[in-house]
Amino acid sequence: MLVPLYREQDEVHAVFTQRRDDLRRHAGEISFPGGRQDPGEPDLRATALREADEEIGLPRSAVTIIGALQPIPTIATNYAIYPFVGVIEPGHRWVPSAAEVEAVLEFSLADLRAGFARRRIVRRGVPFRTDTYVVGDHLIWGATARILGDLLERMEAATR
Repeated sequence: MLVPLYREQDEVHAVFTQRRDDLRRHAGEISFPGGRQDPGEPDLRATALREADEEIGLPRSAVTIIGALQPIPTIATNYAIYPFVGVIEPGHRWVPSAAEVEAVLEFSLADLRAGFARRRIVRRGVPFRTDTYVVGDHLIWGATARILGDLLERMEAATR
């Protein structure tokens, strides 16, 4: 999984995808670009770069990988997600995958921090409390919220 970041007007922004509503898995959810490793790929970093290119049209050559976040387990699907942080230039023209991506979303980290709360949500009829981020009418939760929390904590620690 790739966590694309860019700086614009002294603010850091993150790039997300909103998945199509008609997908079988994770329909309508907001996530970072990413997916499963293909056979023959040398490592998960290569997978993250390929997936970002396929999902949002972000060429590998436009990304500088600066590090990795801790692997995040998923609860529903029992996968481990390996997020890589990549720096990109602002103003990229996105080309979302028609098969997977409804929209490409860009949020400042300040807006994401301001939208943090532990909220009660209901998924598949089951209510639970979890960390969430809300910007406008966009809700980020689950593994994406945990990845975002790790990123924000590390960035805050780096500025102390």
